[in-house]
Amino acid sequence: MIDTKLLEILACPACRGAVEYDAKNEKIIFVEGGRKYPVKDGIPVMLVEEAEAPTQKKECH
Repeated sequence: MIDTKLLEILACPACRGAVEYDAKNEKIIFVEGGRKYPVKDGIPVMLVEEAEAPTQKKECH
């Protein structure tokens, strides 16, 4: 589980867009573009090179 205060300050590192937590899959997801950042041992890994490619067309700009 990710601390809600931490979630409030997290943003996509590529464009600073809003993110949300997918607890089931343990991923931090960029809301607009779908880029997914892993959470390892309860710690978000907010590195672009560690992210899964977005499933939607819209990318960070």
